[in-house]
Amino acid sequence: MALRKIALQPGFNKQDTPTQAEGRWIDGDNVRFRYGSPEKIGGWAQTVNKRLVGATRAQHTWADLDGNRYSALGTNKILALYYGGAFYDITPFANTVATCTITTTTSSSTVTIDKGAHGLDTGDLLKFANITVTADTNFTASDFTTNVFEVQADSTNSFNVVMATVETGSGMTAAGNVDTKPYVVVGPITQTVGYGFGTSTWNASTWGTARAASGVTIDPGNWSLDNFGEKLVATVHNNKTYQWDPSAANPLDTRATVIATNPTASVMTIVSDRDRHLIHLGTETTIGNVGTQDKMYIRFSNQEDFTDYVPTSTNTAGTMQLDQGTQIIGAIQGKDYTLILTDKAAYIMQYVGPPFTFSIRQIGSGCGSMGPHAAAFANGKVFWMSNSGGFFMFDGTVKSLPCLVEDFVFTTAGNNLGINEDSGGNLVFAGHNSLFTEVSWFYPKSGSSQVDRIVTYNYDDNLWTTGTLARTTWADSNIYSLPFATELSTTALSNFPIINGVTAGATTMYEQETGVNAITKFSTGNVTTAVSSSLSSGDFDLDIDGDGEYFMSVSRFIPDFKILNGTCNITIDLRNFPSVTAASSPLGPFNVSSATTQVNTRARSRSAALKIETTNIDQNWRFGLFRFDSRPDGRR
Repeated sequence: MALRKIALQPGFNKQDTPTQAEGRWIDGDNVRFRYGSPEKIGGWAQTVNKRLVGATRAQHTWADLDGNRYSALGTNKILALYYGGAFYDITPFANTVATCTITTTTSSSTVTIDKGAHGLDTGDLLKFANITVTADTNFTASDFTTNVFEVQADSTNSFNVVMATVETGSGMTAAGNVDTKPYVVVGPITQTVGYGFGTSTWNASTWGTARAASGVTIDPGNWSLDNFGEKLVATVHNNKTYQWDPSAANPLDTRATVIATNPTASVMTIVSDRDRHLIHLGTETTIGNVGTQDKMYIRFSNQEDFTDYVPTSTNTAGTMQLDQGTQIIGAIQGKDYTLILTDKAAYIMQYVGPPFTFSIRQIGSGCGSMGPHAAAFANGKVFWMSNSGGFFMFDGTVKSLPCLVEDFVFTTAGNNLGINEDSGGNLVFAGHNSLFTEVSWFYPKSGSSQVDRIVTYNYDDNLWTTGTLARTTWADSNIYSLPFATELSTTALSNFPIINGVTAGATTMYEQETGVNAITKFSTGNVTTAVSSSLSSGDFDLDIDGDGEYFMSVSRFIPDFKILNGTCNITIDLRNFPSVTAASSPLGPFNVSSATTQVNTRARSRSAALKIETTNIDQNWRFGLFRFDSRPDGRR
């Protein structure tokens, strides 16, 4: 028989069965499509041989007036800065807990800090200052001030930390003096349910108020990050807003500080770039009173002044109230507008100048956002993942995006993995990769508490892919030459900043689309591991006297790769009926290199499918056409 060509359309079709999806690719991992052909995605390399404490939930890149480039990273524990190949801790402090005393015990590394109503909880981070110790301890002032500490246990009038060494003296008992400087509390690493007392945020007026176990959901710690000119603006989700100024004296040694006169409880903030207003979304109706937070309320500053929020006849400050939904979920800056997404609807906020400053209009309903970072601006459009179970786009009007992987992402029927909507929406992160005209959403699948899946839309080619690339944040290559992304390990220990008594949960920052491998940096050197990839097609059969009427015998196939570095495995998966699990042909999988001209298969079945896999370092590929030699081989 003559060679037969199978033309496979680009993108994944996971809505249909493998038999229905004839002529389509149906599954894969770490692959993309360019110019209609599939290829392995680029590799990644760790930027710094340090791991940030906590899960990074927000990332923002920008440049100052001198052209210095920065990336701010907000984790559920700290606010960090990446600059010049290193990390810097710029986490703001909460209110100082002054004049505490110290208790130590011989042969123990645990130190008790005594202070009534200190307000700290287990897991909080802090630094110490103004240390006075007695002769009864071997601990010196520098033992307290060198590193950050994590609270190990707490009670009403004391909390414990752990030192790097044990007490060798007789020990102090409620003696000496120390000031405690807590880090601002961002929130838990996952969405949790609050119980009883103390389920509010640090220093909030409602702290200590009893709450029903069934009525309180604590969102995972999160940030919104933006730049107002060259200044970084950082808002803790449902909390205060801070700034970091690169023009300050010794800026890399300077922590972010609260912006005076700003609201103290906002869902998020965003800068209206063209007109330079700082917009607080889901914020207080009375500034400074967290009890007045209205999650559908908007407050914006005077133009060019993010400290002035009192509307007057001579400024452009003001407020607005939205009505469709129960809370603002997220917002993103578009070309000349801010797109605001509630849990139910979409709004456009545009600058119109005095006396109204901004206009706002509803542009869609039933298209609420999945989470605060679930939208991305790309190619003049906004794309977002919706809590209604689909994807949307705004290009002047709101449109639902046709999606051939929609059920796989949003449902758990059959082989679909679904998204963890109960706790995962707040973890979704949308990232734009302009190098490959892609918008990706990173999300936790059903049953997962952290991000472990990716779904990608190529807006130039209008196609979708899915995979296992787990990134908690993504920053496009507009400031840096390549994208930056972060990955969480819930079992790894962080080493930035150095924290005495730190618990597991750490973030690694990567430069994406570099090389073909995964490179991890350690103090002893780099470790290179493979970026595995796979791609599977739908079934194909003989169309003689009807589709699949005859069994086919496949005697050989001709490999066709535009790029093939190293080798790859090709499997011919066989099945006689759609309900039967596919199995490899007897001689497969087949190891193929750039020198392979043809492969003898000895395969027989009613239908067959193609699978491409790589698992070793330095492997890279771009596939062309699949041609195989087949003939009819009976009906049973």
